[in-house]
Formats: sequence, C-alpha cells, structure tokens
Amino acid sequence: MPSLTKNNPSAPTNGAAQGIDLPGLLDLLAHGSIRGRQDIPWGSNYTFLVQIEKAPLRALAIYKPQRGEAPLSDFRAGTLCYREYVAYLVSAALDWWLVPPTVLRDGPHGLGMAQLFVDADPNETYFDLRDDQFDEQLMRMAAFDVLTNNADRKGGHVLRDRGTNRLWAIDHGLTFHTEYKLRTVIWDFAGQPLPAGIVSDCGHLLSHLQKGEPLSAELGKLMSPGELNALRRRTEALLAHPVFPSQHPSYRNIPWPPV
Repeated sequence: MPSLTKNNPSAPTNGAAQGIDLPGLLDLLAHGSIRGRQDIPWGSNYTFLVQIEKAPLRALAIYKPQRGEAPLSDFRAGTLCYREYVAYLVSAALDWWLVPPTVLRDGPHGLGMAQLFVDADPNETYFDLRDDQFDEQLMRMAAFDVLTNNADRKGGHVLRDRGTNRLWAIDHGLTFHTEYKLRTVIWDFAGQPLPAGIVSDCGHLLSHLQKGEPLSAELGKLMSPGELNALRRRTEALLAHPVFPSQHPSYRNIPWPPV
C-alpha cells in the first residue's frame, strides 16, 4: 500500500508553509492508532471523524474508507481515496499546501484515506470568504481545480482554519478524470491572467511530472496511465495559455448543490 512517510523519496518535506512538523504529522496519520470514530452523516460516502494517537502525538483526522465509497458511473470503483491522496501530493509538489496533510492507510473499515481535520466554522463557506485578503489563496485554488480537473468544488469544500486564518481545500474524490469534468463555484477570476507565481509553480510541477521523476513514479502507482497523462496535458495547457478559464458554454459548470 503506497504511503507518504519521511522515508518515501517523493514525499514533500517542507512543512514551513503549515508551520508544522510535516514528516512527524504524516507518520502519525499513517501509523498511529485510531481511537474511536464518529460518523459524519452528510455526503454520499462513508466519512468518519477519528482520533489518531502515536505517543507523544495525537490529532483529529477525517477517515474515508474505500469500501464506503458509493459507486459512480464515471469514476472507477474504489479509486476516490486514491484521488484524495493524489490531490494532496500535487498540492504539495506545487508548494501550495492547499490540501490538509493526507495519507493512505488501513483503518477500522480497511484501506482508506486519513486527512488532518481542519478546525473551521461549519457554517462558513467559500461564499463567505470572497474577500481581498484571500484572493491569492483562492486564485491558487481555482488553478488547482483546473489542474486536478475537479468535478465537485462546492462552497463547503473551502475551509478557513480558525487557528491560522488560512484556507484549506477538501473533498477531492472526484478529480483527475481523463475527460473534461471541471465543476466549481470559484469563477471569480475567469478570463484574468494567471499571476506569475502560479505560472512558475505550474512549470515546476510539470518538471516533476516527467517520466523518471519521483513524483511521476509515485503517481503512476495511484492513477491510471491515462489519468497521469491527462494531468500532464492540463498542466501544459495552462502554461501555454496562462489565463483562468471561463465557464464552458455547453456544460454544467457549477456543482449541485453549490454548497
């Protein structure tokens, strides 16, 4: 089972963006003991809030088991937890750290993804956060959704951390399809040029996606060859035309419900 630990050569080790001991936290998430779980009832897939402990550390996490994934007509069965993990790896490779630390691991209901729980106001969504102070983070999030081909960026999938006031992006099970699937509520920047920093970071990502690179090899274990090639093509396309896309005229561009 692929896991992201400090011994994994493709694992990002720069935790400065989060102000945390990232290798230690990933080790806790991957190898700590799960001590009880609380069902989170909303959503179509089984989701649990759990406490993970490995002395002297403990943390709350979201655990989504593979066997609790609802079957879908357009995404391969049993792959949503892998897509959540790949989204984390891509976010880290971009050095954007939009996705909370995430691992694949065994749990009470078998293989699944475990992701650090974000302490956020459950009543606050993207629609409450459309503010100049968050523009830089939201621009990265909009570009990230293009790169990952996110089919389900609802307003409730953008969280403001109560402790740090930074934004996190969650729920990436419906990503990395080979066909165009972009559905998002973040269209504020449509038609605007990508900031130079985002373009530069996308260029670095593309270099990491080349065959033979550690990230490319790791992603090759987690996604199909077609999905990995499609990720490369989307990155190349964004670099060739560095503009935030506009809504597709013949496509349902916003997920339902939007929150």
